[in-house]
Amino acid sequence: MKDAQKPDHTSLNNLVRWLKEGKYVIPDFQRDFEWKPWDVRDLMRSIFLDYFIGSLLLWSGKNENFESLACEPIYGYEGSEKPEYIVLDGQQRLTAMYYVFCAPDIALPQRSSRYIFFIRIDKFMEESFDEAFEYGWQRWAFNRLENQEEQFETHYFPLAVIGESDFSVPNWLQGYQQYWHAKVLEAESNGNEIGLETAKRYSKNATDFAGYIQELTQLYQISFIELNSEIEIDKVCDIFTQINSKGIRLDAFDLINALLKPKDIQLKHMWREAEPRLDFIESDRLNIYVLQVMSILVQAYCSPKYLYYLMPGQEKQVRDPDGSLHKEVLVKDADTFVKNWDEAVDALAKAIEKLRHPQEYGAIASQFLPYISILPAFAALQVEARALVPEKQADAQRKIRFWYWASVFNNRYSGSVESTSARDFLDVRAWFENDAAEPALIAEFRARFRSLELRREVKRGTSVYNGVFNLLVLNGARDWMTSDIPQYGDLDDHHIVPKSWGKDNSLGNLVDSILNRTPLTSHTNRNVIKNRLPNEYLPELIAANGEELVREIFASHFISATAFDILLRDPFTADDFEAFLDARQQTLQEAIEDLLIKQRLNLAPRLRELDAQIERIELALRQLVLDKLGPDKSSLPSHVLQKLQDRLQAATRKNPALDEEYYGRLAGILEYADFRELHDVFVNKVVWPGVEQIFGSKGNLETRFGQLAELRNSIRHSRTVTAVTRKDGEAACLWFEQVLGTITK
Repeated sequence: MKDAQKPDHTSLNNLVRWLKEGKYVIPDFQRDFEWKPWDVRDLMRSIFLDYFIGSLLLWSGKNENFESLACEPIYGYEGSEKPEYIVLDGQQRLTAMYYVFCAPDIALPQRSSRYIFFIRIDKFMEESFDEAFEYGWQRWAFNRLENQEEQFETHYFPLAVIGESDFSVPNWLQGYQQYWHAKVLEAESNGNEIGLETAKRYSKNATDFAGYIQELTQLYQISFIELNSEIEIDKVCDIFTQINSKGIRLDAFDLINALLKPKDIQLKHMWREAEPRLDFIESDRLNIYVLQVMSILVQAYCSPKYLYYLMPGQEKQVRDPDGSLHKEVLVKDADTFVKNWDEAVDALAKAIEKLRHPQEYGAIASQFLPYISILPAFAALQVEARALVPEKQADAQRKIRFWYWASVFNNRYSGSVESTSARDFLDVRAWFENDAAEPALIAEFRARFRSLELRREVKRGTSVYNGVFNLLVLNGARDWMTSDIPQYGDLDDHHIVPKSWGKDNSLGNLVDSILNRTPLTSHTNRNVIKNRLPNEYLPELIAANGEELVREIFASHFISATAFDILLRDPFTADDFEAFLDARQQTLQEAIEDLLIKQRLNLAPRLRELDAQIERIELALRQLVLDKLGPDKSSLPSHVLQKLQDRLQAATRKNPALDEEYYGRLAGILEYADFRELHDVFVNKVVWPGVEQIFGSKGNLETRFGQLAELRNSIRHSRTVTAVTRKDGEAACLWFEQVLGTITK
């Protein structure tokens, strides 16, 4: 028999060397590299924890096979490739390893930036593995990649070192050990006992980490199966098809169920009883999500390794703040396990109800939920929020909403998410207690939401597509015929411009864009609108209901007056369709900013209007400061400047990509001023003579600022807005708009 296949394995060092030499190529029929940064991070975590990452399937190639399959280098490959193997299974893993270890100067797919990956040695040696693997696309990551001393000081090991040369890893590890040995000597000579203990711990970590990494890179084995180069192409393609259609998922739930049976816990029976409460969600992972919620609530982690510590009586090694270790049992007995399970099921059921509610999150049907994988973190955070004292619960829910929508529109939960869930749970829980602990994800959302290209979102089920659809529901999109809020069990995902028209005009899948979709009742969609262009049915609606009402109804679907006028054009052309998409893109981005970034989604209509009015006044006041003081921030009163610089520094630590030049000027730093500080600027003895004619007396100005600040803080921090606070705030708004005049328009 022909030697058709040969099992083999190689070390991590060898694999990286072969990647650099361009030995692996990708056949054209493979999908593109599409892993997200967190998928890549999780692969690194598996490798450096010495986990099996699956076998590769390679075809030993020859020139005619490379050409016939239109093979290409691995994504981001730099150099002259010397292909030897065609990758049939394992492209995503190999490409991720090349991207991390060789660090090509190219953005990750569907990202605008290059990403750098690190191991946090201090966290790794503490066995805090969910926090030990980091990536960055901001300036700090690139600066740290170039600054070896900073790497040593902050314990960041750049994984790109592994791909530099045969000597790069031992040289880096030796430098790291020498750095912390020198710190030990320095602390000893200075008599710094606290610093000495810290330096000794890090010095020992450096030695232990060096041994671990050198051993792992030399001995960690990646297995592969090599197909003979003489196998016919049709058979190879058939093998590829079989692999991609008949994979069997290894299920952590089945493993935990088997381990629990000797403890007289029938987990599968418990799941059968719980499943009907969760049947809104269509997923075969819900039973695992229950375990993950249990794990997050018990120990704040939920990756498969940590699920084992849910076993009754199982000891877990825990590191104390001083670095010492002790063992503790998280689940003492079977009764505690059952209690934790019941609480997790209840948490998931309540979370699902909240997500599907048309006035809470708008995921009215399972297929419109942006992420099923976000459920464990969301459910656990809801439990934490409900446990807070009553006066803090509304603010906690506001923060959960912000985190949730930032995750949806940043595609945060599209890959392997266990470590992301744990990290988000810890970050948002800390944010509950401290406004200054805002997670970096929130700043990323604020910075990037305008770059969303919604016309590309053509597939129902993607997070951004479903997120926009949920916003339409939350905005109270009314039925075009009845003007009623529809019953959400009876909705169609309607094409505004018909799909058939898009096909006739060669628009491809652009006609399926979320920009051309909206929720309508099935009756209106199928029996009234049917397969007609808007310029046919809109005149009918206007004649029956009046143009003002029809425009108002369409506005509830984020269709602006401009977009409405475009839909009325007759004839309606492909260029008109493009113009409609552009107009609706702008309206939806403005809605995302207004409802999500500025967090007006859950405000009552009048409070939403007041919040926007207060924002206009705030911007006008900042502009007045600029007009009076010019661009130099040093002209601010010293105590105000110090407060604003402290806030800016805190913001920069969380988001190092902030524009230093802009925030170094007065216009930038004023974004961190609150109303009280703006008041202090105006009443300063240098500024007051120039604004006294505008504001009148200092006492009146102080009163108006106080009224405005009280209303704004009540709105922004989800506190009850009393009738007095609202009336005083409205009076202050009217007063400021009057004295500031056209500057607030």
